[in-house]
Amino acid sequence: MNIRSLTRGDGVVIGAAVLLFIASLLDFYSADGVDLPSVWDTDVYHLALPSIFLAGFVAAGLIAGSRFLPQPRNLAGLPLQAWGSVLAVSAVWASLWSLITCPSTFDLGAGAVISFLSTLAMAGVAVAGPKIPALAGQLIPDPAPGAVPAYGAQPQPGTGYGYPGGQQPQAYGATPQPVAPYGGQAAPAPTPTPAPAAQDAAPAADFTPFWFAVPVARPLFAEDGSPTPIAELAPGTWYLAVEQRGEATLIAQTQDGRRGVLNDTSGIQRG
Repeated sequence: MNIRSLTRGDGVVIGAAVLLFIASLLDFYSADGVDLPSVWDTDVYHLALPSIFLAGFVAAGLIAGSRFLPQPRNLAGLPLQAWGSVLAVSAVWASLWSLITCPSTFDLGAGAVISFLSTLAMAGVAVAGPKIPALAGQLIPDPAPGAVPAYGAQPQPGTGYGYPGGQQPQAYGATPQPVAPYGGQAAPAPTPTPAPAAQDAAPAADFTPFWFAVPVARPLFAEDGSPTPIAELAPGTWYLAVEQRGEATLIAQTQDGRRGVLNDTSGIQRG
């Protein structure tokens, strides 16, 4: 289980589930001079417990728990996250209906109000969260990566060869300067042959890691060229591009730390 696979939206869902549990311990309805039980007393509130609270708990478990699965799993043809979204919407509707149908002899309790707000936040994030970059990002982000040079690039030189005012070291393989004999005059130094610049032999180290999302599910292959995918990049999840190889190939890192080659980069969305 890797907690880095959770998104900010999942964090909101988990927080809403915690508030929903607290609301279940409070008065759902209230009345002067009457001590009403919590919603866990099904003899009084009947279907409020399963339709609002239990549905919300299961929805949060499906939405957040699906992040820890190595491969997406379906139940009756639908992903687990889709089932969680359906239950969250059902829970907020049942909670809203309980507010509307509050008996005239009772007042709304703190449990009813908090449960509605909790399920509303849960349903909103479940439905719209993957489409909002602020919620689709990692809950616990990776350390900020430094600039990574492009594949095959050489470090840029500092003071030294080619730098104004710096000492120009002798290029590897060049003819050494002649040394004057003792008591004689120094022979004129031959015109130095400029060594080929390293910048011309390798691409510029201007690649900066960035976050991206794929429009459709795409396989991620191992860097050793193995034909078997090591992971599948899913839409609605942000991944980190750490290196570029060629014009249309990226080295991507998943949220659980796996690195691989993404051959198809068409239509990706930069974060």
